[in-house]
Amino acid sequence: MVEKSLQKLLNSLYQKKITPQEAMENLKTMAAEDIGVASVDHHRHLRQGFPEVIYCAGKTEDEVAAIARAILKKSKTLLATRADKKIFTRIKRVNKSAIFHPRSGAITVGGGKAKVGEVLVVSAGTSDLPVAEEAAVTADIMGSRVETVYDVGVAGIHRLFAHMEKLESARVIVVVAGMDGALASVVGGLTSRPVIAVPTSVGYGAALGGLSALLAMLNSCAAGVGVMNIDNGFGAGALAHKINTLPEKTHK
Repeated sequence: MVEKSLQKLLNSLYQKKITPQEAMENLKTMAAEDIGVASVDHHRHLRQGFPEVIYCAGKTEDEVAAIARAILKKSKTLLATRADKKIFTRIKRVNKSAIFHPRSGAITVGGGKAKVGEVLVVSAGTSDLPVAEEAAVTADIMGSRVETVYDVGVAGIHRLFAHMEKLESARVIVVVAGMDGALASVVGGLTSRPVIAVPTSVGYGAALGGLSALLAMLNSCAAGVGVMNIDNGFGAGALAHKINTLPEKTHK
């Protein structure tokens, strides 16, 4: 979108539809646009392959709407995380095609392009679904094909074994688990695929808000397991997409 905007601007300047001064004013907002409540990074997708994502927690409805409006002026795609129904209602006024994903609290616009590869998101329990769904929605809107396997924690490990074919067919696996966080090590030991482990804050007192799961995952004895921060489904989905879309290399 930015490349097209730049080309359109250059054409307008060449055809003398705008003055050099007006062109300069337009260029100022192409890389970053100061809208008062935020400085919107319009070149994020050129550097990272996806537009700036709105983290809604701590922002007012008006602030989120203003940022969304600025992003959608330059991009056809939007992802907002940690939102609620009130924020969704405001974004819906900005863009009628906005979709709310209530389990994850994510809001998406666009992302309809053909999906590639395969990201598999696995959750230990139903209580882990908000974080697991955040990872799935993120990887999906970024362009990855996503499958999910939910509620296959180690308390009933036989449930996981029924999905071995999916574990082996995925290019990268996101494992979301709270409490003891053991599922990441189990999956890492069962497959050759890279595993992104996401500890959640689910659990009783000694779970320490996800710290126990985080430390267990960091101490995984399975090779090829990387660990995200507590409850960071977005970060896991974004990393999974990047791994999933790495080009295949031909070795001579």
